[in-house]
Amino acid sequence: MATKRDYYEVLGVPRTASREEIAQAYRRLALKYHPDRNPNNPEAVEKFKEASEAFEVLNDPEKRQIYDRYGHAGLEGGGHVREFRDVEDIFEAFSDIFADSIFADLFGSPFWTRRGRRRAQPGADVRCDLTIDLLEAARGTTKTIRFQRREVCPRCSGSGAKPGTQPESCRYCGGRGQIVQRSGFISIQTSCPACRGAGAVIREACPECRGEGTVLKQVQREVRIPAGVDNDTRLRLEGEGDVSLQGGPPGDCYVFISVQEHPFFRREGQHLICQVPITYSQAVLGATIQVPTLEGKEDMEIPPGTASGQVFRLRGRGMPDPRYRGRGDLLVEVVIDVPKRLSAEHERLLRELAKIEHADVMPRRKSFLEMLKNFFTSGSDSPRKENPR
Repeated sequence: MATKRDYYEVLGVPRTASREEIAQAYRRLALKYHPDRNPNNPEAVEKFKEASEAFEVLNDPEKRQIYDRYGHAGLEGGGHVREFRDVEDIFEAFSDIFADSIFADLFGSPFWTRRGRRRAQPGADVRCDLTIDLLEAARGTTKTIRFQRREVCPRCSGSGAKPGTQPESCRYCGGRGQIVQRSGFISIQTSCPACRGAGAVIREACPECRGEGTVLKQVQREVRIPAGVDNDTRLRLEGEGDVSLQGGPPGDCYVFISVQEHPFFRREGQHLICQVPITYSQAVLGATIQVPTLEGKEDMEIPPGTASGQVFRLRGRGMPDPRYRGRGDLLVEVVIDVPKRLSAEHERLLRELAKIEHADVMPRRKSFLEMLKNFFTSGSDSPRKENPR
């Protein structure tokens, strides 16, 4: 099996290239190796596919991050890299790139194949937002989601025309949906302005969908959430998006995950951080304390002489990684809890400890009533001053 070239090398860009620079580099290579410019040249077709695969990965921030970290091995087996069967798949995948005016001028509209047939556009993708808690994110779960998508209008069966009538062929473009404008040696193929590329004109619109051919419908689906997902994780439900009235495949539904904050744990990647209060005596003498984990309470040893803010690592008690085996760690930060109220015995013992440590401490504070009584008592014993006249 041939070794794949580095994607940055394929496109001829540095690893720090921006998305705009990557797109520009791909356009240059696509123009150079476009099959219409290289007829009967299998090598050019392979270079065209290679550049398209590199662009497909580096143009996607999530895939690019995986590739930068793990290389080609990180993208294998996870459906990260799209397999292009032929050049028509590439035209459909990157229709926005091939809609560039340069490509339109040289090779025609991207929605037309080189055989002269109009390519069916897929339906639009839809989005659904889902919020789960940290325990669900750690263990994985199944959720019921509800979202809206466009489906074929049941009243007009997608024609957009009033029942009993039919759309009429567009006279401006002859039903082709495209017109060709010529200027000297250059021919530009664009969508028909009269029918907007549909090839037909509706005289009487369907009252249900108002001529759109589709209606919004709420859909309910079950979705499996893998263990270890984080905020902004995106799950793809293939074929659950809007319908295509041109005969293309339906779009996809993308589920965007949000994970709620937890009262005990703060997440940093696959690691969890938890603050646990301990007493001064536990910090000095050492103790066995209970700390929360995702599986429940767990005993943890605090050695004598532990400082406030010291961090202890419990390996494998963090979050799982949805792409790889293993789990992160739980980082327990112990913080000495200083009590605001003391019993008389507790205060007496602490003052004895202060004497042993030769530490200066504040004297016992008197109550407000005692201070007030002493104030007036001391005032009555002092000589009275006469006001000057």
